[in-house]
Amino acid sequence: MGTTVFERQKPADSVIDAALRDTAFGVFWLDDVERVEHPTLSADVSADLAVVGGGYAGLWTAVRAKERDPQRRVVLLEASRIAWAASGRNGGFCEASLTHGHENGVNRWPDEIDRLEELGLENLDAIEATVARYDMKVDFERTGQLAVAVEPHQVEWYRGEHGFLDEDAVQAEVHSPTFLAGDWDREGCAMVHPAKLGMELARVAVELGVEIYEHSIVRSVEGDGSGPIRLVTPGGSVTADAVALATNVFPSLLTRNRLMTVPVYDYVLMTEPLSDEQLASIGWSNRQGLADSANQFHYYRLTADNRILFGGYDAIYHFGGKVRPEYEDRMESHRKLASHFFTTFPQLEGLRFTHRWAGAIDSSSRFCAFFGTARRGRVAYATGFTGLGVGAARFAADVMLDKLSGEKTERTELKMVREKPIPFPPEPAAAIGINLVRAAMNQADHNEGKRNLFLKALDAVGMGFDS
Repeated sequence: MGTTVFERQKPADSVIDAALRDTAFGVFWLDDVERVEHPTLSADVSADLAVVGGGYAGLWTAVRAKERDPQRRVVLLEASRIAWAASGRNGGFCEASLTHGHENGVNRWPDEIDRLEELGLENLDAIEATVARYDMKVDFERTGQLAVAVEPHQVEWYRGEHGFLDEDAVQAEVHSPTFLAGDWDREGCAMVHPAKLGMELARVAVELGVEIYEHSIVRSVEGDGSGPIRLVTPGGSVTADAVALATNVFPSLLTRNRLMTVPVYDYVLMTEPLSDEQLASIGWSNRQGLADSANQFHYYRLTADNRILFGGYDAIYHFGGKVRPEYEDRMESHRKLASHFFTTFPQLEGLRFTHRWAGAIDSSSRFCAFFGTARRGRVAYATGFTGLGVGAARFAADVMLDKLSGEKTERTELKMVREKPIPFPPEPAAAIGINLVRAAMNQADHNEGKRNLFLKALDAVGMGFDS
C-alpha cells in the first residue's frame, strides 16, 4: 500500500506543538458574534406554523413562510440557542449543489441531474438576493470553490472539466507544494460567516414577525393529524395547524426516522490572522473555498480578517450514535489536521491556531437531505444533509412548505425529493459497518483511489459513505 502526501511530507512534531500550544477549545464563529437572547416558552400558544429547530433549515423555513404569507403566525422552538450546533460550526461553504456534488447526483438521479443543478444555482442566487434585500451582514463572498488534486492519480479526475487548472495554473491561484491540478467552479459556491448567517436569519425572521423561543426543547409531538398538532416543551406548548421538523443531527421526533441518519463528528482548526507577508506567500487573492480530492478530504477557506479555517479528514462515529459534548475535543484529530495544514502550507510555519472545535454531521446513506411528511400531512421534515446544508437548507425549507400546503410543485415531484435513503442498521451493526467503510476509504486513498469490492458493493446498493 502506498503513502499519501500528508505522510510523505510531515512537519516536525515541534511545529505542531508550537501551533497548538495556546489554542482555545471553542468555536471561533460563535465567539465572533453578538448573540441575541430569545425568551423561553412559558405558556401555551397557538400558531399557523410551528418550526422545531433553530439552525439554518428551521430559520429558512420560518423566513420563507412569512415571505410567502406575511399574515401567517409562525413560532420557532429551539432546544438550546439559535445556530449553536452545525449551523454555527461549519466551514461556511454555501454551495449550490443539492445532491452533495455532481457525481453523487448523477449516480442517483441521472434523469434529473441537469435540472437539480439548475435548481441549486437558482437557490444560491436566491440566498445572495436575500442577503442583499435584508442587508444581512454575513461576510458573503461568491468566490466559488477550487477542488485540488494532491496526488498524481487525482489529476486525471479533473482533466477535461470546464474549470480545469493544470499545475502552473493552480499554483498561480494558491501556492502549495501539494497542489498538482484543480477544478475551479466559479459560480457554484459562496463563502459566508456561519454564525453571522444564523444570527442574521433570526434577525430577519423576527422582523418579519416570527416568534422565536430558545431553551425550549420539544419533548413530544401530540396528535394524529386529524386536527392541529401539539408540541410539548417543559415550559409550555404550541398547538399548530402545521409543523416543520428541522432537528437534523439530533434524534428525530418521528420514530420512523430514528435510523435514517447517524451523527459523524468533523474536526476544525482556525488560525490567527495572517500578516500581509504570510498572505502573499500563499497567494489566494481570489479567496475561493478549497477542498482536496481524497475520500478523506480537507476543506479550507479564508475569513474576512484573513484567518484560515482548516477542517475535515477525520470523520468519527461513536458507538450508539449519540451527540455528546465530550466527543468534540479529540486532540488526535486536531493534531492530525495541524500536521496536514503545515504539509499544505509549509511556508506558514510559525503560524498559530487560535481555536479548535468539532461538530456532528447528520449523515444519511445517500449523502444529501431527504424529505417527507407525517401525521396526515400536517408534519413535514427535512434531514440528512451530510455536511452540505448551508445552501441546501433554504431549498429544503421550500420543499417542507410546499408539502405542508398540499401543493404539487416542481420541487415536490422530483424523484430526489420523493425517494428515501436506505436506513442504517441498529447497533452494533451500525458501528461495525461505518468503521469498516472508513477503513476501506482510507485504504482507497492509499491505493490511487481504487475502491475495493466492499465499497463497490455498498455503492451499488446506495449505502456508500461520505464525510
